[in-house]
Amino acid sequence: MRHLLTLVASALLLAVPVVSAQAAEKALVILVSMDGFRADYLDRGITPNLSRLAAEGARGTVRPSFPSKTFPNHYSLVTGLRPDRHGIVDNTMRDPAIPGVVFKMSDKAAVTDPRWWNDGTPLWVSAERAGLKSATLFWPGSEADIQGVRPSYWRPFDQSLPPEARVDQVLAWLDLPQAERPAFVTLYFDETDTAGHHHGPDSALLNAAVTRTDAAIGRLVAGLAARGLAANLVITADHGMAATSPERAIYLEDIVAPDAGERLGMGAFMTMTPAPGREAEVEKALLKRHKHMTCWARGKFPARLHYGHHRRVPPIFCLAQTGWEITTRDWVAKRPIGGGNHGFDPHAPEMTAVFVAHGPRIRRGVKLRTADNVDVYPLLAHLLGVAPEETDGALSRLQRALDR
Repeated sequence: MRHLLTLVASALLLAVPVVSAQAAEKALVILVSMDGFRADYLDRGITPNLSRLAAEGARGTVRPSFPSKTFPNHYSLVTGLRPDRHGIVDNTMRDPAIPGVVFKMSDKAAVTDPRWWNDGTPLWVSAERAGLKSATLFWPGSEADIQGVRPSYWRPFDQSLPPEARVDQVLAWLDLPQAERPAFVTLYFDETDTAGHHHGPDSALLNAAVTRTDAAIGRLVAGLAARGLAANLVITADHGMAATSPERAIYLEDIVAPDAGERLGMGAFMTMTPAPGREAEVEKALLKRHKHMTCWARGKFPARLHYGHHRRVPPIFCLAQTGWEITTRDWVAKRPIGGGNHGFDPHAPEMTAVFVAHGPRIRRGVKLRTADNVDVYPLLAHLLGVAPEETDGALSRLQRALDR
């Protein structure tokens, strides 16, 4: 069945009619994220649908913002702001203005609290304010009432919903009468990220997840063609994935006492807030040269990372060398290192994400230089015809993708 669906999708791609300039201006804009889809996955010969879209449209790569984690980068894609400006500085964080609460992706109360999201204005908010309906399926931030605005259509995150059902939900929204139909849609897939973490970026199981995600893209394209809907598709990811190994571990207890402060996370990076009275001890232990790890105090990050000034950034942040992990022996006993991870330096090739654009306003056969993921937002705003908010990105970096 999947093979048949892929063939049908490919045939429909070839049969998509040329639309007029006027129709192109009114085409839907659909943003798709394939979590953890590293740029070079597209070169493995297992993505017939994505590869066809790339060949018929524009292909490039995007560099994630720092840190290369899921929530910060999904919010950068739809706000055009770096995490240090939109405020989602990590998947797990504290805010002195929201005392006693730790923001976690799994915490519904935090995820739906607009105070965490209001520093940025996602494109669906701008679209709704401009009188355009929007629909978001599982995009980070879309469950909150941001700046008093919600998407017209959205659903709470449900990881168990298979990729095919996610596509069918989007198509159901597009089946609404024209006056109720969304003009801007976001769609999120997470299977490649999960497989990358558990099995590594070079595993057969990762390749199988890539193939299933590609089939879902084919299902979406086939559904659009069957409905005669013109759409500008922008397909990308929040980050890539690097292989990890038990031999590449940095044990934190060998460097600083376990009770010296609060750690909100470990892995590709570790953040720490020293316990009261132990600031000097922690700084002396961490803020020095390490073999496979670099630590910075808040406000002292390299300029190229565009990070470290937001109130939610912890006092100390330690970044592992790409492919290494910061951990403790107790934690490794519960969660052995292996498979893959992200969160590393965004300039590492392993963190680079795929970028494909296709549609009536996208030029055919264009190969783009690597852009920053904040550059995706001005492209989306331009395609949608919505005035962009202040952004850290620039349309000029993806301008060659545009046909008109």
